[in-house]
Amino acid sequence: QYQLVQSGGGLVQPGGSLRLSCTPSGLILDYNAIGWFRQAPGKGREAVSCISGSGDTITYADSVKGRFTISKDNAKNTVYLQMNSLKPEDTAIFYCAAAREYCSNDMLTYGYWSQGTQVTVSS
Repeated sequence: QYQLVQSGGGLVQPGGSLRLSCTPSGLILDYNAIGWFRQAPGKGREAVSCISGSGDTITYADSVKGRFTISKDNAKNTVYLQMNSLKPEDTAIFYCAAAREYCSNDMLTYGYWSQGTQVTVSS
């Protein structure tokens, strides 16, 4: 069964950093784009970043540009989200999700989702 195994959440002070990872586990064909989403309490799920299957396209939400970096380690088959200069408003449950080849902000594009991990930014 195909799964997205996610790790790297936790508690960090404002201005600090965290790195999230997302690693596919199992067998799947044609799901190569990885997006990161987050959901704060009482709010809808928000697209944060995405990297296309080819790596040609990388997207970021305006709220995280200049602070977050998405990357892919092909040897480890893992996608990372490096989060720097974290703010309290970044607090949310973060998810990674897999789409076929292309990035989209539409959650329906993504067929597989991780279990989510809590990111809390607080002093």
